[in-house]
Amino acid sequence: MEALKGTTTVGLICDDAVILATDKRASLGNLVADKNAKKLYKIDDYIAITIAGSVGDAQAIVRMLSAEARLYKMRTGKYISPLACATLLSNILHSSRYFPFLTQIIIGGYDLLQGPKLFSLDPLGGMNEETNFIATGSGSPIAYGVLEAGYEKDMSVEDGLKLAVKSLKSAMERDTYSGNGISLAVITKEGVNILEDDEVEKILTNIQTKSKKKSTKRSRKKSK
Repeated sequence: MEALKGTTTVGLICDDAVILATDKRASLGNLVADKNAKKLYKIDDYIAITIAGSVGDAQAIVRMLSAEARLYKMRTGKYISPLACATLLSNILHSSRYFPFLTQIIIGGYDLLQGPKLFSLDPLGGMNEETNFIATGSGSPIAYGVLEAGYEKDMSVEDGLKLAVKSLKSAMERDTYSGNGISLAVITKEGVNILEDDEVEKILTNIQTKSKKKSTKRSRKKSK
């Protein structure tokens, strides 16, 4: 993942759940360095993150957050909240502002008291809580177009998954730094569920089938 350039990552809140999605391409300049890069990570049972940016910095952040989440649970007997996790990471990033982690991060989690939560963080520790959706990386302008057009408050998890995949698919078709498949996760009160490749493929197939049907209907109308 070229620092702050390559990748498309998406997060959105739907009906009592958070959905996170990323592409799988890691780029090194104009070279596709890895076609199965991991950009979606589970931090604990109720929190996951997506990262766009430097691979080494991303992995270091994941190790720190995972360790802190385990320590928090050992000390308190409770899961760390998404807000606490995001605040901790904000402090870590800000303390390293003179030698920053070259990353853009989305944290999605389920607070057992307050429900789904979504946060975005910049390389210097700036943190924003998102109430609907967020996209980062080089393909984010394209993804935002799809999200703005298709997002609805309290949309179902099924519709949210379709929208997340559709936004990633659009970005991968136009952004050279994004591609090679989609990683997808749903976070609910049941925990983090990272979907298998065949489950993602079913959603993609469903979207493509509906798109073809619409195109066919339009063609028939024109011919009439």
